[in-house]
Amino acid sequence: MNFRIRAANDEDLDHLYEMAKLTGGGFTNLPADRRALRRRLVQSGAAFGRAEETLGDDVFVLMLENVETAEVRGTCQIFSQVGQKHPFYSYRIGTLSQKSEELDRTFRAEMLTLSTDLEGASEVGGLFLHPGERAGGLGMLLARSRYLFIAMHRPRFADRILAELRGIIDEAGGSPFWDGLAGRFFGMNFQDADRFNATHGHQFIADLFPKHPIYVAMLTESARSVIGLPHPSGRAAMRMLENEGFAFENYIDIFDGGPTMTARTDKVRSIAEAVTSRVVAVDDDGGERALAAAGHLSNFRCAFAQLRTAGGGVVIDRAGAAALGVGEGDDITHIGRF
Repeated sequence: MNFRIRAANDEDLDHLYEMAKLTGGGFTNLPADRRALRRRLVQSGAAFGRAEETLGDDVFVLMLENVETAEVRGTCQIFSQVGQKHPFYSYRIGTLSQKSEELDRTFRAEMLTLSTDLEGASEVGGLFLHPGERAGGLGMLLARSRYLFIAMHRPRFADRILAELRGIIDEAGGSPFWDGLAGRFFGMNFQDADRFNATHGHQFIADLFPKHPIYVAMLTESARSVIGLPHPSGRAAMRMLENEGFAFENYIDIFDGGPTMTARTDKVRSIAEAVTSRVVAVDDDGGERALAAAGHLSNFRCAFAQLRTAGGGVVIDRAGAAALGVGEGDDITHIGRF
C-alpha cells in the first residue's frame, strides 16, 4: 500500500473526530469535540488560502491517506507561531541555591516557574497515527512531512520551533502531575481541564494558575516522578525529535508535566538538509528510498519515493510520482532517510 500526506479539507471532520476518540486523552490539539475540530479545519483552510508569504497566526492540518483507497489513517499539525491569541504557558524547571552561614551548607531547591518564554515559536504537534498502521515508517512520514512543509514555506514560520510531548497518563485517564499541582487550584480533574483547554483556550490558566514559583519538593511523590517524562507511546517520537536536533531545555507542559522539545528552525535536520531537484524521468529502475514532497500550500503532497540522481536532476519511481502528482519537469523537495 502507498500512502501520502496532503492538506486537510472540510470533508476530513469525520476522520479527525474518529481519530480523536482513539487518542485516550491528553491530545490538546486533537480533542474529541466536533465543534472544536471544525474550528481547527476552518483555521487550517484559512492558513492554506492565505497568499502572503509572511509569518502569521496560522495552523496547518495535514492528513495521511491511502493513495489507492483515499482512506485517512493519520494526521499532524503545524502552528506558525504560538501564543498570539492567548499566552502560551510552560513550566520552566530551575534551581534556587541558598547558603546558610551558620550551618555552612548550601541548599539547592528545584522549582517550577510559570513561563511564556516560548511565545512566538512555531510548533509541530497534533500527530496521531491509527493503531492499525503503526508499522512501515508511517509515523516517520507524518512527523517529517511537517519539516518539508516548513522548508518549502519557510517565510511563514518562526526562527524557533517546539514540540510538546504528552506526559504520563494513568490507566484511568488522569495525570499524576495535574493531580499533584494544578488540580488543587482548579477544582477539576485532568480530563475536564484538558477538554476545556482544547475547546476554550488558555485564558483560564492565566486567571487561576499560581504565578509564584512552585518548590518541586512540596509536590507529591507521584507528581515529582513524572516531571519531564513522555508518555510511553511518545518515547519513539522523542527519539525522532532528538534525531532532528530538538533538545529538552527544561520546559514542561503545565497540564501533564510532559517534556517540551525545542530547536532552531533552520537547524532541524530535515529542514537544513532538504534538497529541491527537477524530475528528469519517471521509471522503476531503482533508487534510494527517500521522503519527497511537492506542491504549494493546499496542493502540498508528501510521500516515500525511490529516487536516484541523473542528468542534473532526479529520477523518481512511478508510485512515488503518482502519490505526489508529479512528472518529468516538475520540482520536488526531498530528504534521505536517517
